[in-house]
Amino acid sequence: MTGTIYVFNTEIRELSSPKLYKVEQDVNAQRLSADKLISVVSSETGGQVISIKIPTDPARSYVLTVSKPEESAENTGPGGNEKSAKSAPRIQYFVNPYSGKILGSSADKNGVADFMQMIFSLHRWLLLDRIEKPLIGELPNKKLGSYISGTATILFTLGVITGFIIWFPQKIRNWKQGLKIKWNANWKRVNHDIHNSLGFYSCIFLFMMGITGPQWSFEWYKIGLRKTLGTYQSADAPKPETPKSDTLSINGTKSVLLTDYIRTVDNVFKYTGDLIITMPADSADAVLVNKTKTGFFASVAADKIYLDQYTSALIKSDIFSEKPLNERISNSIKALHVGDVYGKFTKIIYFLACLIATSLPVTGTLIWINKMKK
Repeated sequence: MTGTIYVFNTEIRELSSPKLYKVEQDVNAQRLSADKLISVVSSETGGQVISIKIPTDPARSYVLTVSKPEESAENTGPGGNEKSAKSAPRIQYFVNPYSGKILGSSADKNGVADFMQMIFSLHRWLLLDRIEKPLIGELPNKKLGSYISGTATILFTLGVITGFIIWFPQKIRNWKQGLKIKWNANWKRVNHDIHNSLGFYSCIFLFMMGITGPQWSFEWYKIGLRKTLGTYQSADAPKPETPKSDTLSINGTKSVLLTDYIRTVDNVFKYTGDLIITMPADSADAVLVNKTKTGFFASVAADKIYLDQYTSALIKSDIFSEKPLNERISNSIKALHVGDVYGKFTKIIYFLACLIATSLPVTGTLIWINKMKK
């Protein structure tokens, strides 16, 4: 049930706070440049913008992620007035692209967001992460909840597999019987048909949910899954080099604007889509831009492109559809688990499959009780 609700996590959050995500504009209104919006947000928040999301939909707000360094309490050692920087928290600000007005932030109090976080905690850790004192020895409650949910997910997957084996008819002519519900029969037969038929229609999606879930609970499972897909990298394996900008090409007389980066991205990826531009962390880093297709049936996997921060020249492109199949599957584990694969289309399918999965323990228990009475 928690998974059923969480399928539409993003949509539920947006429906609860439409003022953050939707904007009204005059017919002839023009969106401010990304550079202008970054300047406005940096000035008003006192932080550093590290990324900006630019939606293709003109009625949606921009999302700017800001890093705001905090300072620790005063040093009690000699000098007494020195301060050391803490890790910088990141806050998302929703901005009207036509006026530059900040509509709100991820740090604002939001009851629906808190509820969805509780749903996630229940789904992931059975809410045990909210209990401070360990229930079993020194094992953290968060880890305990993760172990329980992971084990239950493995049992669930075995149930899906064995259920399909039991459903599979011994004779071809009996196939139709397992694909429909005889509504005019007695309640026991209807319950049996609901369990069998709906379980069959949803089994492939339930299997994908179940086979991907335990990787967040067990490191051995995650390693095994990656090894099976041929994408496992040990912790001590050399990390791939991150593309770098050519610092020798710095031109003090010309500054590169975000519009220059966007122009290069659109020349490489010619489809319409949302952009997320991540600013370089230092003078040598490249600008990373993710572009994602939009639409009811559109792949949510982003294409990536690295640009020289000084010239906006293309350094490297990473097109998702051109990757080997095993890498595409490995990079889509989370998407395959939550149904965020092909836009709203797969979300609706996963939502219905999760509803069916929620009913299976009930209908299955009723079948078991009825057999026990015989």
